[in-house]
Amino acid sequence: MGKLRKQMKDNMLLRRYSPGTIKQYLQNVGHFAQHFMRCPSEMGNQEVRAFLVYLAEEKKASAHVQYSHVCALKYLYVKTLQRPEVMEGVPYPKVPRPLPVVLSMEEVLAIFEAVRSIKYKAILAVAYSGGLRISEVCRLKVTDIDSQRMVIHVRGGKGSKDRYVALGKNTLALLREYYKAVHPDPESEYLFPGRDPGSHISTSGLSSAIRKVVRSAGLKKKATMHTLRHSFATHLLEAGYDLRLIQKLLGHSNIVTTIKYTHVTNRLIQRSGSPLDHLIPPPSVPDGE
Repeated sequence: MGKLRKQMKDNMLLRRYSPGTIKQYLQNVGHFAQHFMRCPSEMGNQEVRAFLVYLAEEKKASAHVQYSHVCALKYLYVKTLQRPEVMEGVPYPKVPRPLPVVLSMEEVLAIFEAVRSIKYKAILAVAYSGGLRISEVCRLKVTDIDSQRMVIHVRGGKGSKDRYVALGKNTLALLREYYKAVHPDPESEYLFPGRDPGSHISTSGLSSAIRKVVRSAGLKKKATMHTLRHSFATHLLEAGYDLRLIQKLLGHSNIVTTIKYTHVTNRLIQRSGSPLDHLIPPPSVPDGE
């Protein structure tokens, strides 16, 4: 399916899909073609449904994996092959939506104290203080740091949207310390260059590094770079910041996405109390105990 693969990839490039989405969609369609050993252009609704049942029953794929394959096949048949009837009646699986893992401020501090590299300490500072996604941190350029206005220009976030987030004084100080200590390649436009000339640090490399730091910090929670983003939003909410402002800082298109943080906020949960407290008086404690 070389020709079809190129056609699908070109369509996604023209629509400015992210490199990660393009790679995932092409991989998922490849799984579909390999399963039947036929080109997708020769198949239809019956094969799509059979493949999705195979993923669920035999491969025991998660709902997230199945959902991703439905999205890829829908793009293939609806957008690329112009055959929307193939996907008629094909349901999206119900995907579990667990509450995000959130670190306390003490746990965030423990992570920072466990970092030995000034480069990774600067990266984590930028990620947490601005609530950035891992891909956004990796792609930051030197010119995106505006120390005059004390803001970070986040370019091409999810949905290809730009936004500004605050540049904290401590974060700026760490960045300057990082520059003095590491002396990044002056030819590189990226704030955190990768190993190859002209490249930025990879998301996979950064993910691996944060896993090691979390282990060395002794945290029992399963924390990732995205956990810092969840923690940023929750900590702002607990500090009394407006939900709409947090939505803008996170780059959420829909306020509903931001509202999920109200379910994990200690301040709001504690404020709610328990109705039992109003019905039964607290037990009296005898003197001397």
